[in-house]
Amino acid sequence: MRVLHVCTEIFPLLKTGGLADVLAGLPPAQVALGCDVRILLPGFPAIRAGVQDLQPLHILPPAFGASSITLLLGRLPDTGSAAAAIPIYVIDAPDLYDRPGNPYADAHNVAYADNDRRFALLGWMAMRLARGLDAQWQPQVVHGHDWHAGLAPAYLATLPQHAQAPRVGTVMTVHNLAYQGMFPAEAFAQLGLPLETFAVDGVEFYGQVSFLKAGLYYADLLTTVSPTYAREIQEPAQGCGLHGLLHDRADALFGILNGVDDQVWNPAADTLIAACFDRADLAGKARCKTALQGECGLAVQPEALLFGVVSRLTEQKGLNLVLAGMQALLRQGGQLVLLGSGDSWMQDAFLALARAHPAQVAVEIGYDEAKAHRIVAGCDVLLVPSLFEPCGLTQMYALNYGALPLVRRVGGLADTVCDSTLENLADDSATGIVFDQFGEDDFNRAVRRAFALRARPADWQQVQQRGMQQHFDWASAARALIALYERTIA
Repeated sequence: MRVLHVCTEIFPLLKTGGLADVLAGLPPAQVALGCDVRILLPGFPAIRAGVQDLQPLHILPPAFGASSITLLLGRLPDTGSAAAAIPIYVIDAPDLYDRPGNPYADAHNVAYADNDRRFALLGWMAMRLARGLDAQWQPQVVHGHDWHAGLAPAYLATLPQHAQAPRVGTVMTVHNLAYQGMFPAEAFAQLGLPLETFAVDGVEFYGQVSFLKAGLYYADLLTTVSPTYAREIQEPAQGCGLHGLLHDRADALFGILNGVDDQVWNPAADTLIAACFDRADLAGKARCKTALQGECGLAVQPEALLFGVVSRLTEQKGLNLVLAGMQALLRQGGQLVLLGSGDSWMQDAFLALARAHPAQVAVEIGYDEAKAHRIVAGCDVLLVPSLFEPCGLTQMYALNYGALPLVRRVGGLADTVCDSTLENLADDSATGIVFDQFGEDDFNRAVRRAFALRARPADWQQVQQRGMQQHFDWASAARALIALYERTIA
């Protein structure tokens, strides 16, 4: 089966969030199961610099505000992963993509004003590939990821094609429903869609254009990244205004849990951490903790409960709860290491905490892949107290590395972490700390429970080891998606 993934980032070339990890892990797993997979990406500087052996495939006429457009074909660099064998299409359109820094926003974190045209070109190129632009390879299924790829199913469903052309199936995956690709109504005229698609039964959303709604409406099948989130987004509280459409399409909506790439996130073989370890011998984890405390300038205290955060700094991630609970956490002798970036007020608040408590709080604004590994390996508890969480990957990484996830019971967090209640400790199913209501009191009680569990070393180690036994592999997700692909082309 020939599958084209349409996305905007892929690890290790470009990563702003978990989407890049998904595209690094899922396609190789599908290749291992016999799929013929390719990936389409915009020609951001990091992508153009990282994809190897790029060769021009087609020169296309100006479109979407780009004076020159060339479709290139190359491959990922060989990092020892099966992903290196996957062909990569790159859209070289310097007017739209050749910009420094963040691929979606300027240096002030303001979304680029022409993002509608930048990502319309991505969907349009996916359509052209599905219609035979590459004479040597034509997908049977186009799989779009998040709003940036949302117009691909719309173009395929609404633009005319030759009567004898084979039908191409479409799958749309929602990685986070909160990001919808919303643009003013006047942007519609630049997209090249039929006029009748600007309607409730189409791309129109409360008088605007929604790229995500376009994908959700026109794709054959829909997926999201955990079973619980697939149910939650059909309700008003987490449906972000699209719950009605998703409820109407419930028979076409599937929750498929993301996986973890064990070649990247494996404490027994991780070259980025201070010492390797596994479930049978956790001595290396203690060395990772000491090394992390030293690296971050914290007091090197093996007995201190070390909390970690690797996250976007937004209220969606529940980090306002962490800020509100920090004084209580510190009074109990805890420490915090944080790596992330996001809302400026939140960045400033965490930096102020680090200045006020340098022996207990360390904050780095930005993202550093190697340091993310060191934090997950060295911390005792990883905090993911999200308001909503489609899947979450960091809690899965934490489980692999013997760090107890402290999470809210929502979305993929509910599907991957089992609370350390007395009953779950008794039947050896506990893997972390889980709380229910999104509020300061519930979060603070969960933090106190983490301290209480740490005071019982045998129970703590039992939860650690049970967590490290969990296995969230990409092969399971790949098999489930291949079954859906077969439905779309049957």
